[in-house]
Amino acid sequence: MSSWYPTKYKTKNWRSYNSALKQRGSLSIWFDPEMPWHAAPTGRRGRQPEFSDAAIQICLTMKVLFGMPLRQTTGFVESLLLLAGLDWKVPDFSTLCRRQKTLNVAIPYRGGSGPLHLLIDATGIKAEGEGEWNARKHGGPKKRLWRKLHLGMDEETLEIRAVEITSSNVGDAPTLPDLLEQISPDQEIATVTADGAYDTRRCHNVIAARGATAIIPPRKNAQLWKPTTAGAVARNEAVRACKYLGRALWRKLTRYHRRSRAETKMHCVKLLGQGLMARDFDRQVAELQIRIAVLNCYTALGIPVTEPVG
Repeated sequence: MSSWYPTKYKTKNWRSYNSALKQRGSLSIWFDPEMPWHAAPTGRRGRQPEFSDAAIQICLTMKVLFGMPLRQTTGFVESLLLLAGLDWKVPDFSTLCRRQKTLNVAIPYRGGSGPLHLLIDATGIKAEGEGEWNARKHGGPKKRLWRKLHLGMDEETLEIRAVEITSSNVGDAPTLPDLLEQISPDQEIATVTADGAYDTRRCHNVIAARGATAIIPPRKNAQLWKPTTAGAVARNEAVRACKYLGRALWRKLTRYHRRSRAETKMHCVKLLGQGLMARDFDRQVAELQIRIAVLNCYTALGIPVTEPVG
């Protein structure tokens, strides 16, 4: 029996990808002299906001990128604006803290050329509590708080198209309808790929309602459902295919392995910080959404184009 060797890949666009990696470290991509720094009048009574959402998001982006407290972020942005020759006023730390709670984060994306192939995954991000090493060595406080990050990623562009943040006691499957609602109804969805945790009636029905094909491995003890809905019919076909072809061949035919790209994207999110700096839920949501916006900007600069070589 021959041993198995992992497939090796060769990057075809190394020159442009190398340039994109260098641009990720350039601060010039975050500042545009034409951007609306000051907020437009709201037309309502009371004090008007001085800074636009874009200005607050830029400041918080610097905070997320460099892991700085709010006061250091203010000083850092002031120095950057001085070097850029811009006489803009910088929001103070209390303004950043207050606006972060209600910030409407703009997550940019380019979009693909054809139907959307959506990859779904979820992971936990530590919000409170000691690190694993300190807790193991010194028996730190047992109270730990986690937030759950649910992502929907475009397979073609590797951009995150949908994001939901919940508490740790919320399962994976209940958030899938909310992720699909964030995709414009005008956007055609070809496939939705997720792991076995999403093998529920509601998930299959929601995917079928969007006219997409669900690539979700049935549970090992899966039984056929009554074919009363389009989602149940599609799921029964997957159960029969896994039974007669085998789960390994079914995964290969459906290209289920594409879901690993979503797991890789989760790793990229955690590279921006294993934990969250914010302490209340609304600010934690904004912090994670800003991470997603940063990653999408990085991806827009360039991604590798690979081909198998052996």
